[in-house]
Amino acid sequence: MLERLDFIENKYEELSIKISDPAVIENQKEWQKLCKEHAEMEEVVVKYREYKKAVQDLEDNKDMLKEETDKEMREMEQEEVKNLTERIDEIEDELRILLIPKDPNDDKNVFVEIRGGAGGEEAALFAANLTRMYTRYAERKGWTIETISLNATDIGGFKEIVFMVKGKGAYSRLKYESGTHRVQRVPDTESSGRIHTSTATVAVLPEVDDVDVVVNPNDIRIDVFRASGHGGQCVNTTDSAVRITHLPTGLVVSCQDEKSQLKNKEKAMKVLKSRLYEKAEAERNASIAEDRKSQVGTGDRSERIRTYNYPQGRVTDHRIGMTLYKLDAFLDGDIDEIVDALITSDQAEKMKAIGSN
Repeated sequence: MLERLDFIENKYEELSIKISDPAVIENQKEWQKLCKEHAEMEEVVVKYREYKKAVQDLEDNKDMLKEETDKEMREMEQEEVKNLTERIDEIEDELRILLIPKDPNDDKNVFVEIRGGAGGEEAALFAANLTRMYTRYAERKGWTIETISLNATDIGGFKEIVFMVKGKGAYSRLKYESGTHRVQRVPDTESSGRIHTSTATVAVLPEVDDVDVVVNPNDIRIDVFRASGHGGQCVNTTDSAVRITHLPTGLVVSCQDEKSQLKNKEKAMKVLKSRLYEKAEAERNASIAEDRKSQVGTGDRSERIRTYNYPQGRVTDHRIGMTLYKLDAFLDGDIDEIVDALITSDQAEKMKAIGSN
């Protein structure tokens, strides 16, 4: 680890000289690229320099302790040695986390797709509950929500909804939500008061740049149709809704949120590219079995990741075995406690993998 940190610090110093060079500054594109690389290294370098100073301070205190004869001074220096040793251990852990390769998608906007699963109308109502939960979470984070497509039921449930979350770091936190969510509760339509179990699936896809995925126009079929509102109500008298079918994969994306057919087509293409990107990434990472096994950050949709139990007022995340007894607050968007725990677990797994290599 120290060799790697030395390399990063040396590279950082080289870049510091380069970005101050007038000849380099003249080439704005190259200069901006170097500045970005320099900025990405800064946090690691600052922490490494803190580590080196703490190690030097520890050595100095140990040397002083060997020569000190005064009892009170020895006690003070022993306490300082203890504090510095603990701090060095803490900084080492912080450095290991900083050295974990960054997910290039972490700062991107995301598409969230929620579909009612097993449970019919109750599953659709649960999908609507999850949509509200993520909407409230986005509000807490200062992110914005933009609906792409919605297939609603007559009583307010969602058979399927696709929406975009725009905001810095959206993917870095929402990516852990991909998977099957299970709800246990007594439906309003249930006269006998029996608890039913229903599910909804959540998929979180990073928005991708045009350069990341290229779609051949000959590989898609575009259909237009008339948009409809909740419960089949007509909300548009023109064929503005768009359905795009990717012929090689069979992926289908619809968008009817905008009144403009062109805007709906643009949104649908963005969702299609994100799905194709996710598919390509999944295929590329299929061989990394250990990383997939934990389901932290990868989101295998066949896996039940979380249970929302209404009678007991609890929510349990099965990937990390964490249970919170604050279901109402959680469904109101207060989900950071579990998200933070998932990130910590993910980091621990990656640190473990780095240590075994």
